[in-house]
Amino acid sequence: MPAEILLKKARIAAERAYAPYSNFKVGAALLMSDGSVILGCNIENASYGMTMCAERNAIAGMVSIGHLDPVAIAVAGGNSSAPCPPCGACRQVLAEFNPDMPVVLESPNKIIVMSVNELLPLSFSLTERR
Repeated sequence: MPAEILLKKARIAAERAYAPYSNFKVGAALLMSDGSVILGCNIENASYGMTMCAERNAIAGMVSIGHLDPVAIAVAGGNSSAPCPPCGACRQVLAEFNPDMPVVLESPNKIIVMSVNELLPLSFSLTERR
């Protein structure tokens, strides 16, 4: 699936975000090996520590329907004048399932693609990773 299409799906997910406190809406589109796409959006809470990120919501949706094979993720939202990369916690969760997975980010003039490994070098693991 082209990066542009995956980003379009992430933008749709961002529109569904619940962000009444920050108005910082983020969406994620997680591509599975079978071509299906799982969406996630951020969900804020008055107790900020309880806020859930879009990327981890997409991963939770993936696991809950029995998939364990993500091949790419697109993240969109926040401030449209800058990319919206996954936070550190989301990077670690993404690395659990596919540390080589491309992460597609939008920026004003181009699409940025980096692997989870590039975004989170030396991620924590209980097993040896590539």
